[in-house]
Amino acid sequence: MKANIGSSDKLIRLGLAVVLIIIFYKGILSDTLGIIALVVALLLTVTSLVNFCPLYSIFKINTTKKKEEKK
Repeated sequence: MKANIGSSDKLIRLGLAVVLIIIFYKGILSDTLGIIALVVALLLTVTSLVNFCPLYSIFKINTTKKKEEKK
């Protein structure tokens, strides 16, 4: 598994996960939508921690910074 998530992408994913969790616990999203929000938050957290997103590999997206090649 090659890393395909950059640091800024990781921060956005974690921030969105926190927002979804807060929205659920405040009661704004409840029932089925709340559970879906928690599952999405879990997926965003896991993908940001392992630096790999399966959807990015399918669509050939890579947000990691490229290392400069030595001459």
